[in-house]
Amino acid sequence: MAFNVTSSYTIRRTRRKNQQKRSSPRIQQGRPHLQEHIAMSRNLLLVLFAVATFLHGSEAQTRHVVGDATGWIIPPGGAATYTTWASNKTFTVGDTLVFNFTTGQHDVAKVTKSAYDACNGGNAVLTLTSGPATVTLNETGEQYYICSFGSHCSGGQKLAINVNRASSSTPSPAPEAQAPAPKATSPISPPRSTPAPGPSSGSVTYTVGETAGWIVPGNASFYPAWASAKNFKVGDILVFNYPSNAHNVEEVTKANYDSCSSASPIATFTTPPARVPLSKSGEHYYICGIPGHCLGGQKLSINVTGGSTATAPTTPSSPSPSGAVSPPPQNSAAASLGLVGVSATLLSVAAAFFYYSIY
Repeated sequence: MAFNVTSSYTIRRTRRKNQQKRSSPRIQQGRPHLQEHIAMSRNLLLVLFAVATFLHGSEAQTRHVVGDATGWIIPPGGAATYTTWASNKTFTVGDTLVFNFTTGQHDVAKVTKSAYDACNGGNAVLTLTSGPATVTLNETGEQYYICSFGSHCSGGQKLAINVNRASSSTPSPAPEAQAPAPKATSPISPPRSTPAPGPSSGSVTYTVGETAGWIVPGNASFYPAWASAKNFKVGDILVFNYPSNAHNVEEVTKANYDSCSSASPIATFTTPPARVPLSKSGEHYYICGIPGHCLGGQKLSINVTGGSTATAPTTPSSPSPSGAVSPPPQNSAAASLGLVGVSATLLSVAAAFFYYSIY
């Protein structure tokens, strides 16, 4: 009986050892496989972390379109236009400024503070003549930009900004700009509206250029497009809105209109807003006598027909002039959101890969 018990115990022990020997290789073979997956997952996480860090650095650089949709023009609101625009921005090293303007009508000159205050572009640090122009902010401190064309800077086409270090998050107030303001010079679409009622039931008062006013529009089709939708009659009134000393209104002959000559004008109006009554039928021609403004498109030709009627003419939608400056590129905030989304997606993929590699 003792022999049988001992034999049974010996048999069971032998079987257990054999089972351990058979299972041990599988466990030992599985461990390197698991370690290999963990190592691969760790490397992938490191790579994706580096990519996310790079994208975050790219996200920090902002693209500022100067004036936003207004562009780089002689602003109707004067120098305060660009001062107000800059006051809401934070400029850091690595950011870019985009100046949208029509080539040949404006330029961008980077100048010293004294030249900025005096509107002197003669000794510019940098001059860009082709629009749109892109300027990379590669140094900290105050930076000054003007348009060196004629009296454009004096009319408010000037920008002062303060550039912070890349790590700074404090908004940068723009230095105070000084100068009165003429009107815009960038091509814009003719406004669409009905003329305001005239002083009497039989006449109509037309505001030339509507809300844009009497400006250097940047292309010659702006005012013809505006006038083409109007029905001018004797007794109507034209109103020219512009800043004092920035423009004037001269009624001229057709020959002088075609050649942009202000020699011997029929009438001259220098005080804004200029109200010009249409007292006779036929063709009437108006230009701005400030040098270069007529050549920039600040000219108006209209045809006046017989007496006014009791009903004011309606104004269909005006066609947009060709050659207008294209709209500014997409806001940098949208690009930043896209980069954040890409980073989140990459990290999610890495986490999923790590999980399934182990389990």
